[in-house]
Amino acid sequence: MIRDTVPALESPRSVPCWRSLLFVPAHVPRFVEAAHERGADGVILDLEDSVPQDKKGEARRQLPESVAKAARKGASVLVRVNHGLLALAADLDAAVMAGVDALVLPKTDSAEWVLEIANAVSDLERERNLPPGRIRFLAQIETPGSLQRLGTIASAHPRMVAMALGPEDFSAAVGGAPEFDLLLTPNLSVLFAARAAGLLPLGFIGSIGEFSDTQKLREAAAHARRLGFAGALAIHPTQVAIFNEAFSPSAQELEWARRVVAADNDAATRGLSAFSFNGKMIDPPVVRRAHQILALASSN
Repeated sequence: MIRDTVPALESPRSVPCWRSLLFVPAHVPRFVEAAHERGADGVILDLEDSVPQDKKGEARRQLPESVAKAARKGASVLVRVNHGLLALAADLDAAVMAGVDALVLPKTDSAEWVLEIANAVSDLERERNLPPGRIRFLAQIETPGSLQRLGTIASAHPRMVAMALGPEDFSAAVGGAPEFDLLLTPNLSVLFAARAAGLLPLGFIGSIGEFSDTQKLREAAAHARRLGFAGALAIHPTQVAIFNEAFSPSAQELEWARRVVAADNDAATRGLSAFSFNGKMIDPPVVRRAHQILALASSN
């Protein structure tokens, strides 16, 4: 039953920089062992789709050691839990521990579901003397019905930190293939809802399973950043470097941003809010974008 009050959380923390989050099957020791060498901003120890049913218990038992290994080079450590109630309960019991930064919630379809999980995590944090609210949530949107509730999902609880469309599950749910035309609108809907709630929007317009065509993936990731996405989930190590580069400002962008900020400072001394720069008019929204580029570079 959902409580009427939200438990007190630790003081708000800044949104993380997650250009790349790499899925690793939590039951395969050699993949877990190598995860920290892949260069991802975060490692998702998966207890869901990549783990066979008869291996899930083993994956849970190995989780404390896996979390420690995944964090060896400072990456964020996330755990993707299952959606079914029995498996979810076992996953939460195994995953709520020191060292876990976030839980990935698959098939998130309502704010009520987020609240139920948040309450369970709060109970476990209290029992285990863990800092309240430290474990955040990344919600995966994977059904068409969820699109109607994105705003309430995004703002459901202070633990929410990021949202991403699950392109394969979403496409299957609507009886289609994960192609650009089908995925554009739901991805943009997730982007807008996440930004409105102050969350990280993660993803790109395409299938997460495509990793061999690196040029196509690079173009899709660069396009996603131009749209406003902050990073993406990777299912193969090959994708990590591509995402890290695509979701980071280029040298050319940084130079442009520095020059715009300098020109804005000069214009301010002359009492101007809008000014001409390199043949284009610059006003506050453009200056804000320049500051965002510089802030992104400093956080990487």
